[in-house]
Amino acid sequence: MIRKKEKGQLIVLSGPSGVGKSTVIAELLGQRRDIYFSVSYTTRQPRVGEQNGVNYNFVSREEFEGMIQRDELLEYAEYVSNYYGTSLKTIQEKLDAGIDVLLDIEVQGAAKVRSRCPDALFIFIIPPSFEELSRRLHGRHTDSEEVIQGRLEKARQEATEISKYDYLVINDKVSNAVSEIESILTAAQCRVENRKSIYEGVFAL
Repeated sequence: MIRKKEKGQLIVLSGPSGVGKSTVIAELLGQRRDIYFSVSYTTRQPRVGEQNGVNYNFVSREEFEGMIQRDELLEYAEYVSNYYGTSLKTIQEKLDAGIDVLLDIEVQGAAKVRSRCPDALFIFIIPPSFEELSRRLHGRHTDSEEVIQGRLEKARQEATEISKYDYLVINDKVSNAVSEIESILTAAQCRVENRKSIYEGVFAL
């Protein structure tokens, strides 16, 4: 019998732009219906094919700064001249209901979450090589060469933060990356502190 979890697990996924996080997340959510994906708020313009409320909650800079002032965000950061942030209320409600919550955020935001939620799982995704990252960014055909070079430089900077994460996943093939993340989540679920009510029930402690 699978018992409902008392508290959900907060999962933080980071990685450089172009590493394929969105594809990995889509595949993971397709296999694991029990994970709630927290849709971040951003002031950047939607890319082709992106939907409001699905990929991001697209808001104006004015709206976002209002959320900051009202302390409605778990974390927020400015990345390539745009704000990105996570709603605190939604996440708390899901975790309290025993539902796992997945955040897709960059390293600045992850550092803020780490200070407020030390029990979160921190996973960093990297490409198989730097050349492959460059190839993927060029292959999107959405950014100028100047922007791409900026993203590659940013990726090098972000790499210096990897040691602060719990797990490292290499996205050489999406199915492999998803399989590794699922293994990490299963291991976390089996932690003694996450199964306290189970063993106390078994042994009537």
